[in-house]
Amino acid sequence: MDRYCTSARGDAPVAQAESAKNGKKLGPTGRPERFYPVPEELDSHGPARIIALCNQKGGVGKTTTTINLGAALARYGRRVLAVDFDPQGALTAGLGVTAHDVPTIYDLMLGHEKDTRAVIQPTEVLNLDVIPANIDLSAAEVHLISEVAREQILASVLRKVQDDYDVILIDCQPSLGLLTVNALTASHGVLIPLACEFFALRGVALLVETIDKVRDRLNPQIELDGIIATMYDSRTLHAREVLERVVETFGDKAFDTVIGRTVKFPDASVAAKPILSYAPENAASEAYLQLARELVLRGAVA
Repeated sequence: MDRYCTSARGDAPVAQAESAKNGKKLGPTGRPERFYPVPEELDSHGPARIIALCNQKGGVGKTTTTINLGAALARYGRRVLAVDFDPQGALTAGLGVTAHDVPTIYDLMLGHEKDTRAVIQPTEVLNLDVIPANIDLSAAEVHLISEVAREQILASVLRKVQDDYDVILIDCQPSLGLLTVNALTASHGVLIPLACEFFALRGVALLVETIDKVRDRLNPQIELDGIIATMYDSRTLHAREVLERVVETFGDKAFDTVIGRTVKFPDASVAAKPILSYAPENAASEAYLQLARELVLRGAVA
């Protein structure tokens, strides 16, 4: 575990100093800023790459990132399905979808509803759909504990619609229980939103170990796509130090794109819109568009 909590790249400050000396503009990560081009349009759609947005610590920006990354990818012509896999239902509410008196991911997991497409709800964002969730999902782990192949139920649910989308984003709950294991078993990749706070950084080691166990026992194809630094405030030394530690520890797995703090995020949540729609001129909107472009350039999304 210690290898994820200590520096693995002691030469990072030297590289930053060298870049500064050469006159290259540095981004928040200390690396030279890169240009990420707008991705080309796709000739066809599907099958989707499934990505779990996961962190067992709450309040690190998982739902915000799922909503806005999904909206950004949709803007670039990708067909996106967002899966609300958190009983709090914040993703569902944040996309302006009502999860009362309609089938949800809970009904699919327990077999009450067999048709995945019947549960999918459209959103106001073109190319972005959602499978909603509500508090009923909190009972799923108890009901599934005695099921055969219980870790693979979500994978079978999503397999039915995988050819309809280019990317499926799963917004996981803040825990490492059976639901999260289901999400990891169903996924090709994992994105870890990480708030620029010391205690958020400490918990990543346990999550990476869980991903390794799932790879060994349930899903050999899963890989860590990267770490997304969120809630970054360049004015605080603490945030800058945490971001530096993330880059030193995870190297290229740490995305160049950094999501800064802004009061527009809670405002957009109240309005039930992605920040790209609510405050398109805000720096956070451009940050999520850049994150989408970086994700495509890295090959995590077509």
